[in-house]
Amino acid sequence: MGTLRIERLCDEHGRITRPQMLAAALAVHRQLRPMLPEDSADYVAKIARILGYGARLVAALNEDDQVLGLALYRVYENTYEDLRLYIDDLVTDERLRSQGVGSALIDWCEAEARALGCRFLVLDSGTWRTAAHKLYLRKDFVISSFHFTRALD
Repeated sequence: MGTLRIERLCDEHGRITRPQMLAAALAVHRQLRPMLPEDSADYVAKIARILGYGARLVAALNEDDQVLGLALYRVYENTYEDLRLYIDDLVTDERLRSQGVGSALIDWCEAEARALGCRFLVLDSGTWRTAAHKLYLRKDFVISSFHFTRALD
């Protein structure tokens, strides 16, 4: 796979700093979230809104600046875990899975969480994503609760 680096695609205020790189991330991001817009301009606009609500985005890149994976995360405080870094989306290009990209993104998120004073690194994962669960368990995540969702239509 070659050299891998993690790069922020927005600044600390959530402003997109690498719009072309963000547009290039769309194909990888849709592998996890196929409901994301297919059009890159619409995708960038959606991500800009999400970043405006406090999320931050990093990409795993190779030496040719190709997007290998990404992590969308946010830091917030709640009543039961105090300050936490929550990973909304963690995805590796399906052609590169089990080659260390996801692990590197988790390690980056952990370092960021520690630097920001977080006590927990947290994510949710669909029950059908068993290959991802193996990675999370290897990275010492524990299954601590059920996540319930109710559509408001």
